[in-house]
Amino acid sequence: MTHPSPAPPATRPARRQPSVAWSVLALLMVMPVAGVSMFRAIPVEWPLIVVQLLSFTPWMVLPAAFAVALAVVGRRLWVIFTTTALLAVQLLWLFPLDAGKPEALPAGTASVPVEVMSLNSEYGEADAASIVRLVRENGIQLLAIQEHTQGLEDRLQSEGLDQLLSNRLSEPSEDASGGAVYSVFPLEAMGLLPDTPFRMDVTRVLVTDAGAGTTATLNLTNVHALPPVDERIGQWRSDLDKVARQASRPGRHLLMGDYNATYDHSEFRAMLDTALGRQGTLAGQQGGTKLVDVGTASGGRLSPTWPMEGLPLPGIVIDHMVTSPGISSSDYSVHQVPGSDHAAIMARLIIPAD
Repeated sequence: MTHPSPAPPATRPARRQPSVAWSVLALLMVMPVAGVSMFRAIPVEWPLIVVQLLSFTPWMVLPAAFAVALAVVGRRLWVIFTTTALLAVQLLWLFPLDAGKPEALPAGTASVPVEVMSLNSEYGEADAASIVRLVRENGIQLLAIQEHTQGLEDRLQSEGLDQLLSNRLSEPSEDASGGAVYSVFPLEAMGLLPDTPFRMDVTRVLVTDAGAGTTATLNLTNVHALPPVDERIGQWRSDLDKVARQASRPGRHLLMGDYNATYDHSEFRAMLDTALGRQGTLAGQQGGTKLVDVGTASGGRLSPTWPMEGLPLPGIVIDHMVTSPGISSSDYSVHQVPGSDHAAIMARLIIPAD
């Protein structure tokens, strides 16, 4: 008589143990993200190396996301939570909730549209034909140029820019301090921001919509702040403060150009936050309302404007269009121009009529 042999006891599959190696790699990947995040979160006057490092904050989202993937493979919950929290912070800074937004205008408010563009021409070396092509193809009506030179002005004239934008105020220079404004609208020179190494001209622009018969007065500041390098970082902060002071004056403002600052610099955010609070309620504006960085408001934080040539660095956004909150915008875009290390920025602005 045979007896069946007892069935072997069922065995559970071995539970996969958390991997130390993957977790360690995740933590190593996220350490520089944590360091940059600390500097970004504390709005103090950091030393030069930190100021320059903060320019690249948007790109921290990449190692943060990779660290989360490594942490998930490593299966240690506290590492997953830590890396996920840091990734969430990067996304919050990439699409900031505290960015200024244009104020909604009352229904029926008359307004004037205007197509604007700004470019740092890098010592006037930008290709004039490309500039004129961008103006023509995009219907640009108001153009600000930084680092404007006589040579560039002559080449722009040869390419026919004066036929597209017949009004011009220019102060060419060979040492990067020159500037120019071209426009289809009448221009009136209103002076300079004081005590800035690069000239920052203020121009009154009488913007008109011939079809609707509406007009608006716009105060344009052609911004070119000193870069935060060497001992000049103090002047950089002073330049941004001068821009904020100009924006606090009555009227509707467009302050566009090369700020040599990104939204991740506390100095730039302070300019946006405090400019309109200096004089309380201004004509047509709410006292204390934020200025609007058009690129940030349009989700353009990963559309770099510099460097467009030279070292293959991760691109950053240092060229900005900043407006009074009563001015709305659309169609923000960035365009590379041969010969310049900066990209051109352009947008359509809607300005309440006078």
